[in-house]
Amino acid sequence: MKLTSRNRSTFLALLGLGFLVGTLGWEVLERIVLQMGFQLELGVGPVGFDLSVLSVFIKINPGTFIGVLGGIFLFRMM
Repeated sequence: MKLTSRNRSTFLALLGLGFLVGTLGWEVLERIVLQMGFQLELGVGPVGFDLSVLSVFIKINPGTFIGVLGGIFLFRMM
């Protein structure tokens, strides 16, 4: 599917979903590998914003980029 103004929300939803699934999936993978006795920590410190009322931070890792690419791939296949 090509990106147009009518399907922009679908694209952003798939991108966000891929972002979250990839980030959480990589975190689970790191914890499984750690339980097996190996050390695997590929990631960047927390990225986000902090307002006086609301703060949002997310840990960026390779799974984040894999998930975003997966979201783009799913959108293109639709």
